[in-house]
Amino acid sequence: MSLHPVVARVTARIVAKSKDSRAAYLSLIDDARDAGVNRPKLSCGNLAHGFAASGPDKLALRKGGAMNIGIVTAYNDMLSAHQPYGRYPEQIKVWAREVGATAQVAGGVPAMCDGVTQGQDSMELSLFSRDTIALSASVALSHGMFEAALLLGICDKIVPGLLIGGLRFGHLPMILVPAGPMPSGLPNKRKVEVRQLYAEGKVGRDELLEAESESYHDAGTCTFYGTANSNQMMMEMMGLHMPGSSFVHPHAKLRQELTRAAVHRATQIGWEGDDYRPLGHCVDEKAIVNAIAGLLATGGSTNHFIHLPAIARAAGIQIDWDDMDELSRAVPLIASVYPNGAGDVNAFAEAGGMPFVIRELVEAGLAHGDIRTVYGTSLLDGAKQPVLDGDALAWRPAPAQSADDRLLRPASAPFQAEGGLRLLGGGEQGIALGRACIKVSAVAKERWTIEAPCRVFADQNEALAAFKAGELERDVIVVVRFQGPAANGMPELHKLTPGLGVLQDRGFKVALVTDGRMSGASGKVPAAIHVSPEAKLGGPLAKLRDGDVVRVCAERGELCALVDQAEWNAREACPAPPEAMGTGRELFALMRHHADPAERGGSAILAAAGL
Repeated sequence: MSLHPVVARVTARIVAKSKDSRAAYLSLIDDARDAGVNRPKLSCGNLAHGFAASGPDKLALRKGGAMNIGIVTAYNDMLSAHQPYGRYPEQIKVWAREVGATAQVAGGVPAMCDGVTQGQDSMELSLFSRDTIALSASVALSHGMFEAALLLGICDKIVPGLLIGGLRFGHLPMILVPAGPMPSGLPNKRKVEVRQLYAEGKVGRDELLEAESESYHDAGTCTFYGTANSNQMMMEMMGLHMPGSSFVHPHAKLRQELTRAAVHRATQIGWEGDDYRPLGHCVDEKAIVNAIAGLLATGGSTNHFIHLPAIARAAGIQIDWDDMDELSRAVPLIASVYPNGAGDVNAFAEAGGMPFVIRELVEAGLAHGDIRTVYGTSLLDGAKQPVLDGDALAWRPAPAQSADDRLLRPASAPFQAEGGLRLLGGGEQGIALGRACIKVSAVAKERWTIEAPCRVFADQNEALAAFKAGELERDVIVVVRFQGPAANGMPELHKLTPGLGVLQDRGFKVALVTDGRMSGASGKVPAAIHVSPEAKLGGPLAKLRDGDVVRVCAERGELCALVDQAEWNAREACPAPPEAMGTGRELFALMRHHADPAERGGSAILAAAGL
């Protein structure tokens, strides 16, 4: 199979521009392997502290002959996706002993739920929770007690944060361990209907809460294809999961056996194993391209336009939105999962899921098969479905055909010839408003271009108040500015979705433009998001005024204001609102003040480290 020329060209460009930073990174982790902190070099006092409370594993740790696996866990029992992790450490220790190894919980990382904080002040901590998770993972792994690690995390900022922190200890082999989605609940179409009825005041809070409770009703990941499930897809595309493990339910016997297999495999690829596969060598330029290709082919979360550049930088790899946009013009959309389609991730898995996607993309030359996975000799070894043969774990080849072509199609007959995400910039006319992303996989083609007068807000609650007051009953582009990393931590603005959806359903031409984030659940309303440079740092959005005609065109990649140049030049930028206090937001001021732009990943810790 030959590599698609666009995939080959973009990969070569990434390799070239990453040459120096990647070489420096590989040198760093090679030095850590050879001369870094590790158990044989710990003093007796260090080591005694490290195994003091290890119970049945104490003797093995004292002797030093057994491989020790560090567990970094994002467990809490408030997040449905992470609640199953509560019992994992004890299970992992048992399964490690089966193969003569030991395991210890190296540390925990915070795990906030965007579903709980959506539309709340605390959403302004969300993006920087990723940096906090990376720092926490680094603290956990800093003890030098481990020859491999298992990273337990699923949701939005948690997997990127674990990877960023883990990659700085990239001499250690690591496997990401998922816990699976909850069973399907209320049909997604009905959930959207109730949300919009509530936005219109046609149903009350009790009806809305009942619908939401029927949607989010059990342990496991939310079943829509948002950032959490896009994380799982990317880990499979990068070969960092056990094959086909993303979308197996938490309570299934198969899920338990997949976790057991990950523990056993970690001992085989670990520092003292027979098949040493350090994380920093697994996550290379080809693996990053594979993650982008999977994101585009499945219409995944827009949040990864921020997370992927940050993950890549942690491994010394430089990517930007041009790379992602160019790949989007070559990689077809082969999955249609809610909010892009009707079915959820459970239906997607039943139709063939990630094994089908991996095989289709590799065989079409749209992803690199020759990457260093945690499990086999190529990514195609991951194009397999896990099954139970009696009580034993086995794998079978991906299905030859999709079981439901409404959800999953071959690369030769896709939903769209191009991927589900696009880059927006200036235009042939008017004033360029910056670079932005737009997710088009869920947007009807006739809405790919919206040109209308804008209404400008500095807060999503102001926009909602205007909607409820009937002030947006027209063709309108809603602009919500001062929402970038430097301004307020770049919250998601998913709270706006029902109201904007109502306006669109009433026949108006509607779009959203913001320097904030939208959501992994970005849906049918066109949204130009992550606008960079952000308004707080002097970006053009700061000069927009109510009534300016704005053009958003995914077809031609345009984001511009149709304002006379002389008038624009004469305008003063609107000042940013004062920084908010409360809900811990003031404690994140350091990160806001040092975060780099969205296209670089919106990270304060990577910017401060000069990565």
